Amino acid sequence: MPPLPAAVLNPSRTPRAEIGIITQMGTATQAIEPRAALGSMPIALAAALFDRLPDVVFFAKDAQGRYTHANRTLALRLGLRGPQQLIGRRVGDLFPSALGESYAAQDQRVLRRGVAVVDQLEVHLLPNGDRGWCLTCKYPLREESSQRFVGLVGLSRDLPRLPEKHVLPAALRQVISRIRSAYAEPLSIAALASAAGISMDQLERRMRQLLGIGPRQLLVRTRIEAAMQALAGEQRIAAVAQACGYSDQSAFARQFKAVVGVSPSEFRTKGPGPRAQGPEEAGARR
Repeated sequence: MPPLPAAVLNPSRTPRAEIGIITQMGTATQAIEPRAALGSMPIALAAALFDRLPDVVFFAKDAQGRYTHANRTLALRLGLRGPQQLIGRRVGDLFPSALGESYAAQDQRVLRRGVAVVDQLEVHLLPNGDRGWCLTCKYPLREESSQRFVGLVGLSRDLPRLPEKHVLPAALRQVISRIRSAYAEPLSIAALASAAGISMDQLERRMRQLLGIGPRQLLVRTRIEAAMQALAGEQRIAAVAQACGYSDQSAFARQFKAVVGVSPSEFRTKGPGPRAQGPEEAGARR
């Protein structure tokens, strides 16, 4: 096992690594050098800042995928006394095997290829043991002198519960109601926006302001919520996929694993776990 870096053994000795992102844009790969997010801020300081946000999980890992920093929220959600109990450990040490493997594979894509994870819709555990929803971001850390990737930094932000219908603007209420009730159909977001008399840009912007996600992510969330509930029963996975708006079972399986962290068959085999919120009740509790 490679020796732990100084930042792992002593988190106060924090390297000032830049966030270097390589994102896929169409068929081209473009390198971006942003300084607006964390820039060269010491990671320990960022972790301390995120300690003040109970709905945000923050972490940093070294090139071997070991935690070097974490905020208190992540530690508490893992049932640990504090962030120090995560230092030097990998996701496989902390999460069930299937979830750990999925998270580790995602980490490796960031660490080896420098491909950022940006606003990935995911299911996660809330402090009360129920499943909640979040958006996850992971960015590679690049050493300034050598330009090699030396770790990653990431955060997961809890999504707010869906507002009551009566507080929503009429156009958003119409679109959201249609998505929540007709998720099994081949919906066109552009058609929904047009029917509600609102542009796609306005719909995207207003929905993100209120829900934290856009209309396409809401549709994915609704379909996966329904699928998690259906998989607790005896319906065949192909039938579950069809009932939740997926005509292609393989596409359903890929999206389910990307969002939930395990395949539909693994989810069913290992039991449903904490009760999922269905399309009609999601947002009623956190």
